[in-house]
Amino acid sequence: QVQLVESGGGSVQSGGSLRLSCAASRTTVNNYCMAWFRQVPGKGREGVAGSRSDGAATYADSVKDRFTISRDNARNTLILEMNNLEPEDTGMYYCAADKSYSTCFQQFERGSLEYWGQGTQVTVSS
Repeated sequence: QVQLVESGGGSVQSGGSLRLSCAASRTTVNNYCMAWFRQVPGKGREGVAGSRSDGAATYADSVKDRFTISRDNARNTLILEMNNLEPEDTGMYYCAADKSYSTCFQQFERGSLEYWGQGTQVTVSS
C-alpha cells in the first residue's frame, strides 16, 4: 500500500507561484502512474496533471504552459510547479498514485487512480 502526503499549499496573489510536493512512503513509486487533482467545494474533482513512469506527462488545458509536473525519484516525491496562478486555480489539491502504465492517462482522465493523499489547500486571490 502507498501512503501519500501533500505539502506546499498556501495563499498567494494572482500571478504568483507555488510548489506542491507529494511524498510517498511504504513503497517506491518510481514505476507508478502519478497525478495531481484539485477540487472546489460544490464542484467535481478535476485532473490537473498526470505523470507516467516513463516521464510522459499530460495536463488539463486550463493549466498548460503554467504548471509543470515532475518526479524526484531519489526522494520518492511527486512535484507540481505552479506559475502565473489565477483565482480559478483555488482548490484542494490531491496527489494520487496507481500501478498502471499503459492505462495511466486513461485512469487520470477518469480520476480512477488507486491511492490518494489527504490534500493541500491552494488559495489564489485577485
